[in-house]
Amino acid sequence: MYEPPVQRVIDELARLPGIGRKTAQRLAFHLLHVEAGDAVRLGQSIIDLRDQVRLCVRCFNVTAEEQCAICRDPRRDPTLVCVVERAQDIAVIERTQEFEGRYHVLGGSISPIEGIGPDQLRMKELVARVGNESITEVIAATNPTVEGDTTALYLARLLKPLGVTVSRLASGLPVGGDLDYADEITLGRALAGRREL
Repeated sequence: MYEPPVQRVIDELARLPGIGRKTAQRLAFHLLHVEAGDAVRLGQSIIDLRDQVRLCVRCFNVTAEEQCAICRDPRRDPTLVCVVERAQDIAVIERTQEFEGRYHVLGGSISPIEGIGPDQLRMKELVARVGNESITEVIAATNPTVEGDTTALYLARLLKPLGVTVSRLASGLPVGGDLDYADEITLGRALAGRREL
């Protein structure tokens, strides 16, 4: 439909998650009209991302060093580890400014339908950390989905015999939410996770 160089960019952009064909076309034409230096910087930043970013040897967060900034930070509580599914989940938790421990990125969640079992995730590495570090509590911060719940339950079964406390993020009603709009599962979790005032 378009000249080959334009079509190739549209096709590549459309392969990105959350980018449809129309958005890919808009982005391609935007890139066509930006300053040449802007387009070169974008291309170079993608190349640098692929060349320079790797996984932290301890927690599997993304980093340009051997260990990520969180693992290197001596102010972080080494006895507390928050387990997340993906590296991008760390930023969400960090924005709360409530957690001062370290992290462990599993690389997904248990999903038998997709053929993902515990062996495809970084469970062994977590068990090794619990054995080698002074970890006393592991917080399962997996998504509130069937897969996330399954993963959290598996973590509890795996880690409790090692003498660590395994907890789960509370889930329930959002602040400012209305009970009329809450689904039964969310409302049930809010009731189960209630606490004394």
